Amino acid sequence: MENTKILLDENEMPKSWYNILPDLPTPLEPPLNPATREPIGPDDLSPIFPMSLIKQEMSQDRYIDIPEEIQDIYRLWRPSPLYRAHRLEAVLKTPAKIYYKNEGVSPPGSHKPNTAIAQAYYNMKEGVERITTETGAGQWGSALSMACSFFDIECMVYMVKSSFYQKPYRKSLINLWGAKVVPSPSELTQAGRYILEQHPDTSGSLGIAISEAVEDAVTHENTKYSLGSVLNHVMLHQTVIGQEAKAQMAQVDEYPDTIIGCVGGGSNFCGIFLPYMHDKVKENKDIDIVAVEPSACPTLTTGEFRYDFGDTAEMTPLLKMYTLGHQFVPPPIHAGGLRYHGNAPILSQLCKDGLIRPMAYRQTDIFEAAVTFARSEGIVPAPETAHAIKCVIDEALECKKTGEKKTILFNFSGHGHFDMAAYDNYFSGNIIDE
Repeated sequence: MENTKILLDENEMPKSWYNILPDLPTPLEPPLNPATREPIGPDDLSPIFPMSLIKQEMSQDRYIDIPEEIQDIYRLWRPSPLYRAHRLEAVLKTPAKIYYKNEGVSPPGSHKPNTAIAQAYYNMKEGVERITTETGAGQWGSALSMACSFFDIECMVYMVKSSFYQKPYRKSLINLWGAKVVPSPSELTQAGRYILEQHPDTSGSLGIAISEAVEDAVTHENTKYSLGSVLNHVMLHQTVIGQEAKAQMAQVDEYPDTIIGCVGGGSNFCGIFLPYMHDKVKENKDIDIVAVEPSACPTLTTGEFRYDFGDTAEMTPLLKMYTLGHQFVPPPIHAGGLRYHGNAPILSQLCKDGLIRPMAYRQTDIFEAAVTFARSEGIVPAPETAHAIKCVIDEALECKKTGEKKTILFNFSGHGHFDMAAYDNYFSGNIIDE
């Protein structure tokens, strides 16, 4: 069997991030001030974000240079490898070609450091001494804790309560890189205490954890807040994934017919498809772009496209996005990184415009797909990543029926080495479909 790995030299790593904003067919609606409901400006965001990130959030520059200091750290694991999934293809007996970009090779094991390093760097440059954040499954919290350790910044992580106890080694990893982490809701903030009074047995949510992290940031000196998904500048930083994938596929004269990714807030998915979306909207490339989410938190498939808060306590700006409502508390499924009530405005608008096709799957189905992948390709997927794999398998089996020789590309957003308890539950028959 031929070599399945396609590599780039580190000198071929992208030197700039791709900004989709000037190329969007429908411009985004502006964020709104939570108090006045009027469009916000840079000064409204300055209490929680450094000005350099605020400028990136609103920039209309198609390409934004990646500082050399960030590139130096990226080189610890970038460019990440692209694989041809020959063994999975053989198991499925499909004529489809399956490629996956492995973001699980980063030190924290996911795509999240692509933006964590950038955000910590820009905070450091503006003299910020402390950063607060939330995390769902712990991928973002561990990535930001590593980034903050590189730039000597204190880090405080509010981890969704269900994941805090489901994934104890993510907590250990966060501590290992020098950050503090507590289950959310906590007694440390007014927002957390209020939720605990009203719902003492709550499993928590990303919306609640965001409220706590934002409150912490605005009530402490020289502290800023950092978000691992949803916002424009986060999507921007993740585009190194798709830019590398395009270069790697070009090495073997391939171009995807279908691009697939799991979706919580949208960061890993946007990272791989946005550079291709440029081709779709500017060059009329025929690409099927599929967003996959859990049926227990079906934001794109059943949510409403409207303005909503990013957090439960209504402290954040309102964003125009697909949402299940900021008070929504999803079931404590094992794909903790996909349990967010809303989606990135960029992703939401492209979905509204019909340029993205959303899908939703149940927990039992995604774990079955994860096992198939692990037993063929040898790599253990995170439960989040397994959503994309389930869709890939379905697409490949459809090609088996029709004989169509599609080229499928998906983002392997993170490994599942810290998710063994979830796999234990699956093999024990204890995974519940909410």
